Amino acid sequence: MEKVHSGLGISAFIISVGAGLLMFLVFVAAGVLETTTPGGMDEESVGALLVGLAMFGLLFLDLVAIGLGIAALFQKQRKKVFAVLGIIFAVSTIVITLALMVIGLMS
Repeated sequence: MEKVHSGLGISAFIISVGAGLLMFLVFVAAGVLETTTPGGMDEESVGALLVGLAMFGLLFLDLVAIGLGIAALFQKQRKKVFAVLGIIFAVSTIVITLALMVIGLMS
């Protein structure tokens, strides 16, 4: 019997790629807000709060993708490709996001 792709793995892959792309757009929006606001973006403005909420929401989605990917790895008789890719993309997005946040706090 031929193995089929895991639904959990496919879900992990789609969520991780989507969250990564949306996180990139959030960083672009934050950069635009920072450069177009005279004196820089006010940390207590509505725009800054929305950017922060979007970042934390997308990081949570990446954690969900990691969980789905790990669950997919334990499914027997299923292909593991999408599960592994989902975990790799989600972890990469989290690491890059946290690195950019640290760099932003240091400057």
